[in-house]
Amino acid sequence: VGPYVLVTPNENRRKQLQQIAKKELDDLEQWKKEHRPGPITLVPQRLGGNKSEAQVRQNQQMILMQSKYQKKGKREEYVKAKKAAEEAEILKKKAIQREKAERLEFKRRQEEMQRREMLLEDQMYKTNELLNRLDMGLPKSDSCQIANPGPESTAWKRSHAYKQALREDENRRLEEMKQEQQRKAELMEFKQKQEEETRTRAHQKEQRSCLQSLFIFYCTLRVNNAFLDRLQNKTQPNNIYQPGYTG
Repeated sequence: VGPYVLVTPNENRRKQLQQIAKKELDDLEQWKKEHRPGPITLVPQRLGGNKSEAQVRQNQQMILMQSKYQKKGKREEYVKAKKAAEEAEILKKKAIQREKAERLEFKRRQEEMQRREMLLEDQMYKTNELLNRLDMGLPKSDSCQIANPGPESTAWKRSHAYKQALREDENRRLEEMKQEQQRKAELMEFKQKQEEETRTRAHQKEQRSCLQSLFIFYCTLRVNNAFLDRLQNKTQPNNIYQPGYTG
């Protein structure tokens, strides 16, 4: 601790300050007493509206009933809209799955037809190869000048006719398969158009149903409001000068 200087208190100065503070406190108390607010004097008058307490309570009850009906109608409307949205989503998913299944079926049929075509081509190639091998062992028609054709030339003609008939048959089958594939493609396209039209009509029908439900709900709400208004008009007094009325 460093050095310090002790100052002796001035008793006279302290007393003067205490006297000044006391005087100021006394003046403040005196000012409060002088400026204290007096009693409030108001002209007596009757407060309230132009309706009795029973009428006000009845109006409150009617408003509460109307709010309950409105909440109930909104809840029903929300449930219907949610259900309609869920049904539309389910129908949409079913349509997508149906289209996928039809696409897969169409692809499977195309692959089956391609496999058959390849099988027929392979069979035709093997048949032609066999006939060519048979033709190699037979004499040519331009190298043999025989008045009466022998059994070898007859066999060659039969093999040639058989080969030609087989080719015509294969060509006919290929043409029929192509036509069948074209008919299936047209049928598939027609079916897809019909399904699209069916979905469009179902969507329009659903929209009309939702609009009809909203219209019925709106009419019901108007009827309920009109009924409540009539009931309220019946419960209100016809004469404003009945007891309990304060205008």
